[in-house]
Order: sequence, then C-alpha cells, then structure tokens
Amino acid sequence: MEPSVTGLRVLREIGERGSFTAAATELGYTQSAVSRQVAALERAAGVKLFDRRPGGVTLTAPGRTLLRHAVVALDALSAAERELKGLAPERGVVRLGSFPTAGALIVPRALAAMRRTQPGIRVTTREATTPVLVRALRAGTIDVAVLAVRPPYRALDDRTPRLQCETLMTTELLLAVPADSALGSRAEVDLEELADQDWIAGASNPAEPMMGVWPGLPGRPRITHTARDWLTKLHLVAAGCGITTLPPGLADAVPPGVHLVEVRGGPPEHRRVVAARLPGPRPPALAQIVQALHREAARLAV
Repeated sequence: MEPSVTGLRVLREIGERGSFTAAATELGYTQSAVSRQVAALERAAGVKLFDRRPGGVTLTAPGRTLLRHAVVALDALSAAERELKGLAPERGVVRLGSFPTAGALIVPRALAAMRRTQPGIRVTTREATTPVLVRALRAGTIDVAVLAVRPPYRALDDRTPRLQCETLMTTELLLAVPADSALGSRAEVDLEELADQDWIAGASNPAEPMMGVWPGLPGRPRITHTARDWLTKLHLVAAGCGITTLPPGLADAVPPGVHLVEVRGGPPEHRRVVAARLPGPRPPALAQIVQALHREAARLAV
C-alpha cells in the first residue's frame, strides 16, 4: 500500500468536513481533483473509504482505520519538516475547538488565565458547529472541543471509541427580549405567549438544530432575522427586531436595551457544556487547558 501524502491530506479534510466540496475549498483544490485523490487512495488501499450520501459523505470502517494512521503520519511529516528547516519542535501546543457561545465566554477567560499562569503553553482555537467539531476530534485536527449538548445526553456520535466528555457546567436557557417591549418589564413569561412573536435565530441545517427559537414552541415560529453570531442576535433584540434564546452565562455580554426573562411551561431547557476529546493519555498541556476551562466555568456558574 503506497498512498500519496496529498491523498492522506485529502482523506483527513473530508473526514473532518464531511463533504468533498468543503474539503476542496479548505485545501484550495477543485472538487474533481479531490475526487481523483479519493479514487487513487481507494485503489491503493484496496477498500472503499467513503459512503456517499445526499447530505455529504461518511467514512467507512476501513476509512476510519486509515484516517487514524494518516493523522499520525501527517503529524510526523510536519514535525520532520520543522526539524529540517531548523525550527524548534512544537511543544505544549493545544488545539481547541468551541461552539460559538463558548467562544464568546468560557474560552477567552480560560485563555487569559493560561497566559498568566502557563505562558509556555500555546493554545490555538477555532469555532464551529458541534458536528464539525466532533469530526475534527476524530480527524485529529483538534485536541479538545467545548460543546453544548441537550437532553437526552447521548453519545456525541455513533463511532468507537466513544469520545470522553467532562461536564464543565449545566445551564438553563433564558429569553432575550427588547427592554422597552411588553415582555421587557416581566421576570417570567408563559410559553404560549411566545407563539406570535418575531424570532431571531441561527440558520438551521439537518445536522444542527435551530438556535434562537425556544424549543417546544407551539406552532411554526415566525423567524424575521437569521444570524449565527450571538452578539448580532442580541443587538437585533436591542433594536426591537424580535426575541431570541440565550444561555445564562452570556448575561454579562447583553447590550443595553435587552432584558432577560425566564419561560414557564414545558420541561426546563437545560444544556450541558462539556469538554470532549478522544480517549487516551492526556498530555500535560491538554490537562492544563481543561483545568482552566473547569475553573472559568465554575466562576460563571456562581
């Protein structure tokens, strides 16, 4: 078996991105070039590496096996390249992924603490949706991911080995409303009262539930604005454009003109914020960043 280095890089990107198109964009290749690399890799391996589906592609069991070894090989080649260039080996580097709210809250505080107490550890970050970050963990392109999970708290995916998850904090959703609106003078609202409201939500897709609309809302929500960034949503609320959901931990980031209320009716909407990683020994640098995340999550929960 003699796969090309380019083929292994393509394999890693597709495994993480979940589609040929997204992998091609990330690598700067055409989609046809990615397809040719996959075909050559499958010929070299003698097995089918991907299952093609309408929503993208998933790795087969042999594909997951090859990806696991490809990550090790590509990391070794990267280390060799640094050594040949006379660069010092990268030590104490942690690659951290997070969902958008954590990127606006827990992660910056943890990184600030790390800079004060562990200046020798370098942390790189990236923000993405939960499905993308789970694939990135499997592909070995990040070391740990801060994710939000909702009940029932199932495994993050159906692959083995199962990802290890440490709960950082448990929160309950709140509702962000314009301060000068009819809801803005209240501490609580009933779920039924929200049926005719204008909502500000994130763009939805089959792999990620809609964020911003209260779960279990009766009827079809009237979404007037879509935005992925939480700060954008909050400023739209302040402008009187609608209402949106908000994790309590973001209360400090609420701009003037926004009021937070609790929702009665229906089951409580709890969320867990977890630190997820592949099982196995935890390097000291990774252990330090996870501890920092725990500390900052505990401060936010007070």
